[in-house]
Amino acid sequence: MLSITRTAIRPLGGVSVSSNAVQARNMATLKEIQGRLKSVSNISKITKSMKMIASTKVTKAQRAMENARTYGEATNELFKAAETKPAENSTTIYIAASGDRGLCGGIHSSVAKGTRRAIGNNNKAAIVVLGDKAKAQLSRSHRSQISLSFNQIGKDIPTFAEASAIVDVIRQQGIEFDSAEIVYNEFKSVISYEAVSTLVYNEATFKASPNFAAFEIEDDVLENLQEFTFANNIYHALVEGHAAEMAAKRAAMENATKNAEDMIGKLTLQYNRGRQAVITNELIDIITGASAL
Repeated sequence: MLSITRTAIRPLGGVSVSSNAVQARNMATLKEIQGRLKSVSNISKITKSMKMIASTKVTKAQRAMENARTYGEATNELFKAAETKPAENSTTIYIAASGDRGLCGGIHSSVAKGTRRAIGNNNKAAIVVLGDKAKAQLSRSHRSQISLSFNQIGKDIPTFAEASAIVDVIRQQGIEFDSAEIVYNEFKSVISYEAVSTLVYNEATFKASPNFAAFEIEDDVLENLQEFTFANNIYHALVEGHAAEMAAKRAAMENATKNAEDMIGKLTLQYNRGRQAVITNELIDIITGASAL
């Protein structure tokens, strides 16, 4: 509650006159509140618009995610049917699938924390980061292990072509691995997500699977199959993470809008009380002067 005090000067003749300094201070305070009200109102309009845009994108992202899950599940079923497992002392690279944009809560922190958990004490494993947000966080603890990083991926909805391009760059850079663990945010609902990981194996590891012979895959096809399954899982991780990001952004903008509206209510009440106090002081001065006359 805005507290305003009134002081009076009583000159000869018994007439009470309010202090000009107090009146000026009161008006300055009201101007400040008005300025804050205008700023918060503008922020509320922006966050409301961003919420509407995110709501539209969530629907599109969910449709794309349902299609991408088919790719990821097909790859996982392939390795599951072949009973593929990484050998002891095998080389693993870690791929953190995140994004470049903020204003979506702690969704990027979730991927960074999940990647750190997956790495554990493996201080020699190579890390590939998709997205600037996760890169900034992983650089604090695993800067020397980051071999590659990508940004500007999935400005709208990630595509399979982008995932294929990532796989091509990883192969061109000569990063050797027996298995790749991809960490991403799994979309649970419009209000929840969870950092999970999935494994992809190279040709040699897949060929050494107990049930590999049942597939009757020729050697010249095996390399292409490995590239395809690798791109499949990266595509699935990117699209799943994009859907979770859009849902988190919608929730963040909704919360920001509610907080702005609450603040507008408090500032409006504070302004009205201050204005009422100023008017009351002016009326007291008028009545006091009239009574003295």
